[in-house]
Amino acid sequence: MTRLRCAILDDYMNLALDAADWSKVSDRVEVKVFNQPFAAGEAAAAALKDFEIICAMRERTPFPRAMFAALPNLKLLITSGMRNAAIDMDAAKDHQVVLCGTQWGRDPTAPLAMGLILELTRNIGRENARMHAGEPLQKFVGIEIEGKTLGVIGLGKLGAKVSGLAKAFGMNVIAWSPNLTPERCNEVGVAYATKEQLFSTADIITIHVVLSERSRGLVGRDDLARMKPTSYLVNTARGPIVDEAALLQTLQQKKIAGAAVDVFSVEPLPVDHPFRKLDNIVLTPHLGYVTQETFRAHYSQMVEGIEGWFKGQPVRRLA
Repeated sequence: MTRLRCAILDDYMNLALDAADWSKVSDRVEVKVFNQPFAAGEAAAAALKDFEIICAMRERTPFPRAMFAALPNLKLLITSGMRNAAIDMDAAKDHQVVLCGTQWGRDPTAPLAMGLILELTRNIGRENARMHAGEPLQKFVGIEIEGKTLGVIGLGKLGAKVSGLAKAFGMNVIAWSPNLTPERCNEVGVAYATKEQLFSTADIITIHVVLSERSRGLVGRDDLARMKPTSYLVNTARGPIVDEAALLQTLQQKKIAGAAVDVFSVEPLPVDHPFRKLDNIVLTPHLGYVTQETFRAHYSQMVEGIEGWFKGQPVRRLA
């Protein structure tokens, strides 16, 4: 039996083959892992043109209509997560590609958001680096988050989880999003605010909305201008939700105390990006989903997805 070719994309840490039992499909599938991001869509198309199955990490390698047209052999595409803004679902249907997803167990992004808040306010990583460099005494004076106001943009499952963690630290929590209602705020136990109120009063603002055409640029220049000079912005959602140029200028001019950003408009963040030159921004390389548990769940479900497709019973089908 001729085995089909399966590409695992964007496995930056080379974990995919150890995180799941690929022997379940090894008699029918020949697996190749790609550890580096593709330089451009043309490079991805050239590398993937002979593959019948592709396992993608959500919103890494884009799959626009042109990509599907360039992959005539592609039959099954499995993405981590149950949505992927980088995949043209209509194009997948038009090219008769079965599109499936994987489900999250616990979302580890909420603890990361709190970790970034603690880093901004207590300088844990900075002082750790100074200790390792041989510096004898502390340099940075922290601020206490107890009693401070956290502004949460988006009060879905993730925003609600962050709100609960913040309240455990003694923070006051207010929330806003375009569709948020006071009733939902009451359910979660936080206060409802308008967008203007949230940006002008919160000590720390954290973003937890899904990227869509409606949320692209949701946090703009005028919103950042309303923030207090002592306030911080945290983005663990998606880069394009924030006007990146406006945020850069705001930080360069030190109009707010700082920011922590885990997601960017272009990922991986270019090595010459001006964010890297600022001392008032904490940068992490999209760590929201990067846990052992997450990788085991996603890659195991990808194996399950391949098995289901071979049986003619695709699981968690998206298109």
